[in-house]
Amino acid sequence: MSAAVLPARDNGTVVAHSAGLLVYRRTADGPQVLLGHMGGPFWARREAGAWTVPKGEYGADERPEDAARREFTEELGVAPPEGELLSLGQVRQSGGKTVVAWAVRGEVDLDAVVPGTFELEWPRGSGTVRTFPELDRVAWFDLAAARDKLVTAQRTFLDRLAEQLH
Repeated sequence: MSAAVLPARDNGTVVAHSAGLLVYRRTADGPQVLLGHMGGPFWARREAGAWTVPKGEYGADERPEDAARREFTEELGVAPPEGELLSLGQVRQSGGKTVVAWAVRGEVDLDAVVPGTFELEWPRGSGTVRTFPELDRVAWFDLAAARDKLVTAQRTFLDRLAEQLH
């Protein structure tokens, strides 16, 4: 599936589009997926719904598949596994952002992960700009545990992956 519908508009405003890569591996107990816990002060004390597929925004001049690989590298500091991409389609998150994702089978050395960073005025209105990690930790989860961790809309990607693996 290709997300060639850029830029989409919703009530006259441009809707952000992100592309992500869901790395999975097969274990004796079933498939596991690699997720990242969102960094920054908004997510620091949250677990449920605070994890994400490594992803990021892209523009009309970039293929979503290429953006997914680029964003994986930017967010984790390691290259994504090589391999065939399985389309997981797209979802629309509660904030309006459309996310398109692919799954790829492979391994990622969690000790090698060096997350990218972003700057944010924090506390809000203080005039102090602080640097936060894009993802403050990454971990492997089985599909049931991942469902509890993921941002609600992205849970659909787990269902689609499970369908393709059976």
